[in-house]
Amino acid sequence: MERRTFLKSAGALGLAAAVGPNAFAQGAPEKAKVTLGVGGKPLLYYLPLTIAERKGFFKEQGLEVEINDFGGGAKSLQALIGGSVDVVTGAYELTIRMQAKGQDVVAVTELGRFPAIVIAAKKDKAGQIKSAADFKGLKIGVTAPGSSTALTAQYAMVKAGLKPSDAAIIGVGSGASAVAAMKKGEIDVISHLDPVIAKLEADGDIQVLIDTRTESGTRGLFGGSNPAAVLYTKQDFIEKNPNTTQRLVNAFMKALKWIESATPEQIADSVPPEYHLGDKALYLKAVANSKESYSRNGVVSPEGMASTLDMLRTLDPELQGAKVDVAKTFDDRFVKRASA
Repeated sequence: MERRTFLKSAGALGLAAAVGPNAFAQGAPEKAKVTLGVGGKPLLYYLPLTIAERKGFFKEQGLEVEINDFGGGAKSLQALIGGSVDVVTGAYELTIRMQAKGQDVVAVTELGRFPAIVIAAKKDKAGQIKSAADFKGLKIGVTAPGSSTALTAQYAMVKAGLKPSDAAIIGVGSGASAVAAMKKGEIDVISHLDPVIAKLEADGDIQVLIDTRTESGTRGLFGGSNPAAVLYTKQDFIEKNPNTTQRLVNAFMKALKWIESATPEQIADSVPPEYHLGDKALYLKAVANSKESYSRNGVVSPEGMASTLDMLRTLDPELQGAKVDVAKTFDDRFVKRASA
């Protein structure tokens, strides 16, 4: 279901109020009204977006941002390609997929350095589901088919010796609907994010099998770092709107710096109350669990690019022989200026 949130511009302000006096050398934004797509905004995966919105960081940059919340990351990408949104906060791997298809979709800021995705089995089936090798014939709940939660589950299966098609991938949404799907027994396994995972853990509904909220868990599955959410757009948008792109990056970089120094309580108080899923204490725990996963410098590392490409080639035969220049999937110019 699509939700829309509108941020009304308070007018262009100097960057000194945002991320430092030397961070922004361009003039006024070419496009002051920007439409942004996201797939599951209440998820902690997209916390930097919510913080940039709620703290007024977009307004500080002279931007009016309309946020369209779609059912999953794949739908946000479709909206970008179709032209109904200008930019997207979504999974980094989608930029590689698009580059392989000849589409110049480029990330301009890393928001998450670890996927923060948790794969867990229904508690009463934990005895028979001990690892991804046991997923054959099961129903796996994800935010949406084709999303990063789906790809991570399928990658875990392939690493365990199964085929990506050996289990049914079922979209369960990004909030209360995902919790309900597990509680009602509609799925056997869930590949999802906080606060959904924290809620199911606290209620004793799941047994965690794989946890990429931490560096060790990420390396355990992927063998290295694996970038998560990024801000991405089309190359032609960047070329036509470099000042707008810079101001968007400035806002997200300020949000990342704010998250790094904020307490879980400050973060919980900054998001809409409905994001707590009816349990603020639980949300605080989820925030604490996820804080390590957010980007520290906004840069997608070469190691992360290579790790993500390896994952995609493992899952997708079409990518195994495709020539992909991963350097073209991330434009670091704007982050460097924002961090100056």
